[in-house]
Amino acid sequence: MTEQEAAETVVETITQMASEGRPLMARVLPVGEVHFWAHYPDDDARDARTRSRWYYHVHEPGERDPAEHGHFHLFLHRTQLGSRIAPVATPPDGDDAPAQVAHIAGLSIDHRGVPIAWFVTNRWVTDEFLYPAESVIAHLDRYNVDDTPEDPLVNRLLTAMVALYRDELADLLRQRDMRLNELVAREGPASLESGNALLAQCPIDLDAKIAGLA
Repeated sequence: MTEQEAAETVVETITQMASEGRPLMARVLPVGEVHFWAHYPDDDARDARTRSRWYYHVHEPGERDPAEHGHFHLFLHRTQLGSRIAPVATPPDGDDAPAQVAHIAGLSIDHRGVPIAWFVTNRWVTDEFLYPAESVIAHLDRYNVDDTPEDPLVNRLLTAMVALYRDELADLLRQRDMRLNELVAREGPASLESGNALLAQCPIDLDAKIAGLA
């Protein structure tokens, strides 16, 4: 997907959500009680073809920016990176870990259902297989969640957002690695397993981004 195609998909999906009166989070969360920190959907949204995945969750008030309603976590499956690339760090269960994934980034959503920021996290936050930034960057074009059982507009939006913001995500992943290298040099490998949850972030201005493609 080209940047222009991605931009068109983002505009199309957000416009359709608005016309239907069902913003992004309403398409993901259950009607009724929403549990803080829970994954929505419960076992994550998994693409049947690519094995890419996502989930949405909401932090407690005081544990999130007041402008944020919640955020998505986006993942590549390890098989999308290939067997020749070794992770820098793994979950405590190693190859027996239940989620065989590499985290791309988090995508923050405001209370209108509009994306407002990207962010990257420490390994323990999503219990991922931590791969070097350049390895993840090289495979960002493999992220595709168009074929999960969840709302198709949500799926298409997330696929398109990664394609549209590939350069920004590359910068964030490089910042993540620089920060992690500093932490490990100062505190050792244990610094990957607790603390320092948020490592880098960048704001999203969809209007400016799309206008810049013209």
